[in-house]
Amino acid sequence: MLNISNNKVSEFIDLKSFKSGKNIFGKEYYKRFKYFLLAFSICVLVILFLPWTQNISSSGNVTTLRPNQRPQTLQSQIPGRIEEWFVQEGDLVKKGDTMIRISEVKSDYFDEKLTERTGNQITVKSSSVEAYKNKVGALENQITAIRQEQLLKLKQARNKFLQARLKVKTDSIDLEAFKIKHAIANTQYERALLLEKEGLKAVKDVEDKSAKLQEANAKLMSQQNKYLSTKNEVINSELSISTIYATYGDKLAKAQSGLYTAQSSGFDTEAEVSKLETSLANYKKRNSLLFITAPIDGYINRAIKSGVGETFKEGEKLVNIMPANYELAVEMFVRPIDLPLLHLGESVRVQFDGWPAIVFSGWPNVSYGTYGAKVIAIENYISENGKYRVLLSPDADDVAWPEAIRVGSGARTIALLEDVPIWFELWRNINSFPPNFYNPSNTNGNLKDKNKS
Repeated sequence: MLNISNNKVSEFIDLKSFKSGKNIFGKEYYKRFKYFLLAFSICVLVILFLPWTQNISSSGNVTTLRPNQRPQTLQSQIPGRIEEWFVQEGDLVKKGDTMIRISEVKSDYFDEKLTERTGNQITVKSSSVEAYKNKVGALENQITAIRQEQLLKLKQARNKFLQARLKVKTDSIDLEAFKIKHAIANTQYERALLLEKEGLKAVKDVEDKSAKLQEANAKLMSQQNKYLSTKNEVINSELSISTIYATYGDKLAKAQSGLYTAQSSGFDTEAEVSKLETSLANYKKRNSLLFITAPIDGYINRAIKSGVGETFKEGEKLVNIMPANYELAVEMFVRPIDLPLLHLGESVRVQFDGWPAIVFSGWPNVSYGTYGAKVIAIENYISENGKYRVLLSPDADDVAWPEAIRVGSGARTIALLEDVPIWFELWRNINSFPPNFYNPSNTNGNLKDKNKS
């Protein structure tokens, strides 16, 4: 039995004839194990043909559905100095509640009566605008009066001109008459002189005719002077008309120049009033900015600038606030190679940090501790981490998400794709093939097109 000798006892003695030999050599070893292996093989074969949901696993964070529901920091639009805090961290504030009172740090706004004095300046400048408007009105009336006076003067001068022309015509006719009379007197004188030489007329008659000739000559000269005088009156009338045009043109030019100057000064004053009104509105708005108020209902998370007397610049963060009312969502990040497999309305399973879960990624119906979600937004530009951001919202047809979840906590997501046999999924993973590409048959992405591309 110790194999000391090369002679085997079993060659001389039938060991099965003994009771112990029958129990040892007649027993079938590993019979149950064989049955177990057979049953296990059958189970594995059946499992290989069970349906498996292809999926894309990713990690993400809990966020809010709407941008205005996410945590935000409050800044001041003006530089200042913190004077008083009205809240503390953890307080619930309502929209419009005052949280911080600040004071000015720029010397241009130290005057407490700055708005009042600016208002007084506006009043004074507005009075100047009214004065310029009145001056413009007076100058316009003056221009109208000058033009009316010019028209009357021109009518008067034109009438005188017409009278002078008519008088010239009358004098010219009288001049012709005197010329005729002078010619007749000259003829009578010559005839009387001739008759006196012939002895038919006396010397006295010749002298009478000579006197009449001299008288006619004098009247002719007088009429000629009168005619020239009336012609000068016509020229003077024409000159008077030109003088009226020049004189009143100068007066109108001066009045219009004063009008334009008054209008320009009025416009400049109106511009100054507008600037002052803008400054006054800015000062009032700036005064309202000395109190930092809550833009929404929320909780004070953290005071970034603490204490009293601390100064800050415009746009610098002062306090962090979390909205009191928000809708939870999950943002997950997927690889660029997996992005074409996701569509709006796709079903996604979410596992939150701190919530125990038993996850079967390919069997979402038997997973425990996961919650349903839907894809509502897919980012079109890659994020800084080299992946694309996908936003998920709670699935209304699934179990509600836990109320104790807070914004910012971690989450793991499983995006559900096409249903395939388990053997196909194993074969795909062994060969490192991507999941099957498919397109949803409707806009919600609930039904899947099994036509692989």
